[in-house]
Amino acid sequence: MEQGELVSPFPSARGRLPDEVIGRTATDWEQRYRRTVITTDTAVTACVVASIGIFFGARDAANWHEKWGILAFGTELLVLGALAASRAWAPAVLGQGAEEFRRLGRSLFAAVVVLALGGIALTSRNIKLWIFVAVPAIALTTMIARYLLRLRLHRQRKDGLCLRPVLAAGSPDSVRDLITRARKLPHLGWRVEAVCTADGHGLDGDQLDGVPVVGRLADVAGHVRRDGYRVVAITPDPHWSPERLQRLAWNLEGSDAEMVVAPVLMEVAGPRLHVDAVLGIPLLRVSLPTFTGGRRVVKEVVDRLGAAILLLLFAPLMVLVGLLVLADSRGGALYRQRRVGKDGREFTIFKFRTMVAGAHGARAALAHRNDGAGLLFKLRRDPRVTRVGAVLRRYSLDELPQLFNVLTGSMSLVGPRPPLPEESAEYGPDIRRRLLVKPGLTGLWQISGRSDLPWDEAVRLDLRYVEDWSLALDTVILWKTLRAVLHGQGAY
Repeated sequence: MEQGELVSPFPSARGRLPDEVIGRTATDWEQRYRRTVITTDTAVTACVVASIGIFFGARDAANWHEKWGILAFGTELLVLGALAASRAWAPAVLGQGAEEFRRLGRSLFAAVVVLALGGIALTSRNIKLWIFVAVPAIALTTMIARYLLRLRLHRQRKDGLCLRPVLAAGSPDSVRDLITRARKLPHLGWRVEAVCTADGHGLDGDQLDGVPVVGRLADVAGHVRRDGYRVVAITPDPHWSPERLQRLAWNLEGSDAEMVVAPVLMEVAGPRLHVDAVLGIPLLRVSLPTFTGGRRVVKEVVDRLGAAILLLLFAPLMVLVGLLVLADSRGGALYRQRRVGKDGREFTIFKFRTMVAGAHGARAALAHRNDGAGLLFKLRRDPRVTRVGAVLRRYSLDELPQLFNVLTGSMSLVGPRPPLPEESAEYGPDIRRRLLVKPGLTGLWQISGRSDLPWDEAVRLDLRYVEDWSLALDTVILWKTLRAVLHGQGAY
């Protein structure tokens, strides 16, 4: 490998390091990526601030330095200082989930508050420009730049690069589940390279799903210090008592390893999960899911307003699609179907017709060919689907009329999949929790594979959304829906 390739924050597949070296160089690429992000944020902020200062200050050239230059320089320093204070450049959050963008947003909001207070204290008339123009422009450009950097990082991770080497320690079954998830979602940046179990053996002898078993659970700290793993993932096993976990955490001090412990009682994450010290004991506190309150009001307003805007934007496309449906086969352009919504109330859903007339009556004859999972009825090559309908389904254009359902309040932009009445009638108590919120035009199921998902996984994703809902999660889902629709994966 050439020396020049080592300095790039995004090493190419051609310059991939041998497996035995990756663990020792993971910290290097993390630091390079962090420096790239800091440099990008600084450059973007400087360009935005300079452009605004030059454009608006050109009319007052005589006093440019006093009125514009100082404010421009001060705004840039304030924004960069807020990013540093909010730990928006912490390696643990860069390229990982929504937390990176939450910290970025909090930093810029703090900069706005400080600018406003400073403007009041200094009685500056020009401060409004920097509050209402400069900082929002910085927010937009830095978030776009961060997203583009993340996309490239994720592409590298799919090629097996820029991954954090993980030592998994726990029972063979729980470790195997972790290995499967890490391989399925490489963009998250984990690669399980070694396993420790209670007896030092895996389900396949000295391996577990192709990953070598390097020792016993009591030997974890020694392997981490010797081989340089970046993450120690602790999965459920009777061996792990509080005392042993605490001793392991002590033994890992001074290393570069991050210790991650999987909760074993319930699958809850996001804003509902908190860590509190009660009576000197660290406890996981799980707050109740929010089905009412201020955030739900905000979601309702965003749903109605967003649906209205999208209907206006897509009106010409919807007219064109309707005409194509009418020209392709006999029947109306719209298809109406009863679905089950929030609290089990039925409503009529609107979709563009993608099947021949009378398709529902032919379903019984095709039951033996069902490709759907669980209670779902799906056919990969459904003979009832029209030529235009196949295209509409692939790119989810048939679901555009559901914006009327969102506008009238029976659906949300983001939520669980709206089930049929016969499906919901088969729901057990657990699955019925999907009906605690409005069904969505899109959701975690939409961005995770749609019809290709196993039934259990689709249910798990819907219940996860119900339990861990937040405005930030909705934003991420809406953003990722565009990519899922363009790829057309799992749509049939």
